[in-house]
Formats: sequence, C-alpha cells, structure tokens
Amino acid sequence: MTEISTLGEFVLIERLTKEIELTQFTSIKGVGDDAAVLDFLEKRTLVTTDLLLEGIHFDLTYTPMKHLGYKAAVVNFSDIYAMNGCPQQITVSLGVSKRFSVEDLEDFYAGLRLACEVYGVDIVGGDTSASVTGFAVSITCIGFADESKIVYRDTAQDTDLICVSGDLGAAYMGLQLLEREKTVFSGKEDLQPDFAGKEYLLERQLKPEARKDIVKMLAENGIKPTAMIDVSDGLSSDLLHICKQSNVGCQLFEERIPIDYQTAMMAETFNMNVVTAALNGGEDYELLFTVPLHEHDKISAMSGIHIIGYITKPENGCHLITRDSQEMPLKAQGWSSITE
Repeated sequence: MTEISTLGEFVLIERLTKEIELTQFTSIKGVGDDAAVLDFLEKRTLVTTDLLLEGIHFDLTYTPMKHLGYKAAVVNFSDIYAMNGCPQQITVSLGVSKRFSVEDLEDFYAGLRLACEVYGVDIVGGDTSASVTGFAVSITCIGFADESKIVYRDTAQDTDLICVSGDLGAAYMGLQLLEREKTVFSGKEDLQPDFAGKEYLLERQLKPEARKDIVKMLAENGIKPTAMIDVSDGLSSDLLHICKQSNVGCQLFEERIPIDYQTAMMAETFNMNVVTAALNGGEDYELLFTVPLHEHDKISAMSGIHIIGYITKPENGCHLITRDSQEMPLKAQGWSSITE
C-alpha cells in the first residue's frame, strides 16, 4: 500500500484523475486548471451538493471504497433528476486520514468513474485535504434543464395523483442486514457472512441507482410532474416536504406502497413492520412526484410507476390510510442528518 504522504497533493490528484476524459459538450475545461469551464448555452443551470461523513453516512466496515464512490456520485445525480434535469458534471472533494492509502482512493475513484460512465457525467475538478476524523466526501453536481421543464417541490396542486417509482424500504433493510452481520461477525476474521438470496437488499443499500429512466419515460409520454423529490430521507418525510412547500394536504394509501418480496421477508426476520421501513427508511433514491388527475390513464400504463395517493386541500391535513381504512396522521420519521 502506498502512503498518501509519499506523493503530495498535486501528484495524488494527477494520479487519480489522469484517465478522466471529458465526454459532455457542456464541459469546456475540466481538471488541471484553477476552475472548470462549462457552457450550458440557453439552458438553466442546476447545482446540488452532498456531504458524506464516515460514521454518519457510511460505515467502511462493510462498504467497499468502490461502492462508496459509485453511491456518492449517484445520490447527487438523483437530486438533478428530481428537478427533471440532466446531470453533466461533478466536482469531488475528499478529507482523508492517514489510515487510507493511495490504492484506497484509487478504488473510490474507480467507483466514481464507473457511475459517471453509466450516467454520462464528467468529473471536472475537486480538492483533497488531510482529515483527523476519518473519510469525508463532498460532491457538487452541475446539470441543466430547459426553464419550462424544471420541476420544483412547491407546485403540487389539489387533486394531483401521488406517484412513486420502483419499490421502497429495500435500502433500509439492506442496512439492517449489514449492521446485524457486522455485530455477529465482529472480531471473527475467519468467518464470512452468508448473503445468498439477499443480493437485492445489499445492492439497494451499497450501490443504489438514480432513476434517469423514469425522467426519460415521463418525457417520452408527454408528462411533466407538478412537483417532484427523490426519496432519500424516507417516503413520509419527503412527501411531507412536498406538502409543506406546496401548502397542500395528502392522502397516502398503505396498501399501495410498493414493497419488494425480499424487503418483506427481511422485515419479518427482524420482526419489523415492513410499511414502517418503507415509510421511514430512506436511501431508496426513487422518484416521488405528483401529476394532474387527468394523467391517470397514462401513468397507470407506465411500467415501474405506482399511484400511491392523492393531494388534498391543506386544511384536510396529511394522512396515511391503513389497510383497514383507518386514517392516521402522516409523520416525518425518516432520516435526519442533523443530530443533537
């Protein structure tokens, strides 16, 4: 293993970025100058950033560096897609402690580059710094969209349908599985956990995907959501974000929340309520959006999209309708990055 201190910052950056090639017409100048140069022509520029801290957002006991690099990029792409935009570039800043080698960072960058290749995004800059607290990742993603196509969180309307892509709760159950195995196998280096049959849950936690395909499918069908957000904090929290910012209420139907079979089985193993996991788990990175009621037939015919409720007037409040038709207040109990 090569100690980072033997290279110095500039040689390290050159080693990590030497194989990066710009592929987007919007990328004029990337790594190697004081700033990147981008040209979005007549488009609106979208910018998002995420900070990931070891021990808070990820555990390197069970998270391979390559997977972490992939996930760190994808969660930023997801934010751009949630605005109905197209991600184009990222900048990557790392805080690195002495326990990490150059090869560790190369693995991280391999994951970053793979994600960028899959989604058609350029790495155009970044920074590295010493850290005394472990590994820290800060990624900024830049994208674009036509002004008329951008979707915000504050424009949902009364009677809109509430829709979500994919299924929910799998990433959370994958995390519970990893945490359990970490505890069981702690200090037992000669033993390895058996994850056979649970690959989907692990992939949803360790290597999530952004729903570029859903954005494309909506556009191809002539549907522009009235409001949209990606499910990062949990269905309940993220739906309430839309409701609060749009000044509306909602009716969410428990029986319509999409849940994968593996998610349900793992919840049963842990003696957990699977709907609670789907509502509050987070990190699914599915798209949660609203569409006008008249789009019902189009949306119903689209694969991978589920109608799970509808928007109401604000005075009606936000409620979960249970399988036995009980009306329960919808509460934000998902992930929060701010701790007391």
